[in-house]
Amino acid sequence: MTQQQTEKVCPTGVVKAVCISDRRGIGKKAVEEGHFLVNFGIEGDAHGGSWHRQVSLLSYDKVKAFNEQGAGVDDGAFGENLVVEGLDFRKLPVGTRLFAGTAELVMTQIGKECHSHCAIYHRMGDCIMPREGVFAQVVKEGVIRPGDTMRAEVPEENRPFTAAIITLSDKGARGEREDESGPAAKEILEAAGYEVVELLLIPDEPEQLKTQLIRLADGRQVDLILTSGGTGFSLRDQTPEATLAVADRNAPGIAEAIRYKSLQLTDRAMLSRGASVIRGKTLIVNLPGSPKAVKESLGFVMDTLEHGLGILRGSASECARQ
Repeated sequence: MTQQQTEKVCPTGVVKAVCISDRRGIGKKAVEEGHFLVNFGIEGDAHGGSWHRQVSLLSYDKVKAFNEQGAGVDDGAFGENLVVEGLDFRKLPVGTRLFAGTAELVMTQIGKECHSHCAIYHRMGDCIMPREGVFAQVVKEGVIRPGDTMRAEVPEENRPFTAAIITLSDKGARGEREDESGPAAKEILEAAGYEVVELLLIPDEPEQLKTQLIRLADGRQVDLILTSGGTGFSLRDQTPEATLAVADRNAPGIAEAIRYKSLQLTDRAMLSRGASVIRGKTLIVNLPGSPKAVKESLGFVMDTLEHGLGILRGSASECARQ
């Protein structure tokens, strides 16, 4: 280790409870140990499956504070799989590796949207799981038991950028048209070294788009979100408006560059209303709806996007090239 290098500090906690349930929509019950399976979650748990929310975690300290308000809930009552003392999961970024027992997990989402309030919410007027809970995938099979130490390893700044792609198409969402734009963008991003964590196809509904943009930026903390479609003059084309509605800051140069360079190919590029904005540390860029236009647009901006994402993450400087 050189003088400039410092040893990575990994916060630790203690597993207080391991909980599972055999069906969804009910609280979980504490068990003596959990067998964590790759690409599934905990053996015997109804929330297991090949998705990004295989395991749910809550900080014991948050549960304790909630119980001091008179909640009186047992371990697993919020639907959490792991209750851990000494780790504030909300302060850890997505991508954090969690080591406990012989298993290894990786955090994939912070918080969640509550679609139907649980019994705890109806009794207390509040529930901590939507804002304090985090979710993870199992990346190494193993067993975790109460009393095991959990170590959290925060990801390096030079890790690959993560991305999500949303195609907006009424016909595509109804199954009347195959989405070619999203897969085209995914192929380009993956070839450039990005990790594409979600590929979505939704109708041209601005409220649905806003919900997904907020979830992906705040909960999944992806570096880049690309949308395809909904940028024209049709009354159903509301992608720019939905994008601007969730923005913290504007980043118009990217959309302007796409329009400027597209105009060299077709005059109709002036009819594209795509926006580019920043929400938190996530860059959101609207692309046109056709696969050809998606490929052309990304070809115009990919090299510079990487530098901008590095600045957002804090791994690159804003100094101009000499």
